[in-house]
Amino acid sequence: MYRYDAYDHALVKARVAQFKGQTERFLAGKLTEDQFRPLRLKNGLYLQRHAPMLRIAVPYGMLSSAQLRVLGEIARDYDKDYGHFTTRQNLQLNWPALPKVPEILAKLASVEMHATQTSGNCIRNITTDQFAGVAPDEIEDPRPWAEILRQWSTFHPEFDYLPRKFKIAISGTTEDRAAIQVHDIGLQLLRNEAGELGFKVYVGGGLGRTALLGQVTVEFLPWQHILTYCEAVLRVYNRYGRRDNAYKARIKILVKALGAPAFAEQVAQEWAHLKDGPATLTEAEVARVAAHFTAPDYATLPAVDADFTRQQPEEKAFARWVERNVHAHRVTGYAAVTLSLKARGVAPGDATSAQMFAAADLADQFSLGELRVTHEQNFVLADVRQSELYALWQLAKQHGFATPTVGLLTDMIACPGGDFCSLANARSIPVALELQERFAELDYLHDIGELELNISGCMNSCGHHHLGAIGVLGVDKNGKEWYQVTIGGRQGNAARIGEVIGRSFAADEVVNAVSRLIETYLRLRHEDERFVDTVLRLGLDPFKAAAYPANPPAVPKETAHV
Repeated sequence: MYRYDAYDHALVKARVAQFKGQTERFLAGKLTEDQFRPLRLKNGLYLQRHAPMLRIAVPYGMLSSAQLRVLGEIARDYDKDYGHFTTRQNLQLNWPALPKVPEILAKLASVEMHATQTSGNCIRNITTDQFAGVAPDEIEDPRPWAEILRQWSTFHPEFDYLPRKFKIAISGTTEDRAAIQVHDIGLQLLRNEAGELGFKVYVGGGLGRTALLGQVTVEFLPWQHILTYCEAVLRVYNRYGRRDNAYKARIKILVKALGAPAFAEQVAQEWAHLKDGPATLTEAEVARVAAHFTAPDYATLPAVDADFTRQQPEEKAFARWVERNVHAHRVTGYAAVTLSLKARGVAPGDATSAQMFAAADLADQFSLGELRVTHEQNFVLADVRQSELYALWQLAKQHGFATPTVGLLTDMIACPGGDFCSLANARSIPVALELQERFAELDYLHDIGELELNISGCMNSCGHHHLGAIGVLGVDKNGKEWYQVTIGGRQGNAARIGEVIGRSFAADEVVNAVSRLIETYLRLRHEDERFVDTVLRLGLDPFKAAAYPANPPAVPKETAHV
């Protein structure tokens, strides 16, 4: 994985010292809240419902075991002994004391981590596939490109005060697992007929109040031009993006307003001034960064380990875990493993400091000292020998990591919601916990099959509810929590925004509504048909009919708050 050079160390050290001074001046009354707000946001610090929230960057989802141990120490010593891993592959601390935040940033810097640009109107943490570098369907490893973009975008003065936040995701595989079509810029690595490497570029995707899929602005961009082209996109956005209305300030609104062809032409005109300029990438520069992501020294192993083959029929629970949590690896004899953060009774994505320490130990013991954070809010050990899967499973069970439900309904995504976030209209965590209880029976979950259920506490869509086969969105009705349900969403190559099925549900009805949707699917599905495919085949009507009682009670008018 990438290691800081002298420039990185100097930049992060200077930022820590700078923010320490800013915080001291604010606490002494020398800076107003309005003056301090943009300073703290650029360092990942929000003011939430009960306390500050600090968002720590995990660039493209990669962590060393040493870094995860420090995150565990910070959660233990500066928070309430846990942290929340997000859909942006970051870690959020919900209870740090403001005077202690500079100490936290200094501790992060000691292991080459930071909170820079995890908030504010700038280019945020760049994300990619959690199986980058080991996926069998990989065209090209996206991590060097993510790191190149990270270095280019960090502290870039031209993009320090964009109209709104800006998110970039990269996929290097034939099947997109990075949700690139719902990012401000989505980049798909591919090769043309001549075998040359380049990018398919999507612009203007995003969730939130107006959920839109990105539009293709160029089908094949040679790799040398990725920085100059992205710079052209951002210059057009910086020039024409709205700053008078926060709800209409994202680049997706600009692309929609202009139309994709007109927007692409604006970018092409701007790019004409940048193409082949100083930011054009060279083979030497790409090689410099890619050297940090070379393959480890894998052992020569049999394609199938005899003990691994024997253990599965002997132990049903192990076989079920292998089916859901163990993934193919491009190297013979190895596997990638998801350590689930979706144990029953725990908020999705939450991990205690003890679990962080345990996951770091498992990474050292089984996966060459590295692990990844997924945008489904789990951990991944990317390089596990087949022969060691049984031992890993036994230890994972001890630490609450072995829930065998990856890709199933209770492997749900959920934002912290109204329990923490001051923007939320409703709580997400109680709904998630109630759904875990309702669908706790593993045989029933496996019969339902693959189904993404995502929960957001407000229209900002931090829980990616639009992309869920079933999505749950918290809305406000006269100061009370209600929940709107969408169905038919999905991520991947055929990404789709879910559709609202009707009026929202009261807090005590939403789980029953989800149950009725599931029962309808099980009754109407074709053999081996996933929930989303049944919805697309039959439309919304049979699900609407099942979701609502014959004589629904009168409900107050909805009011949207963001």
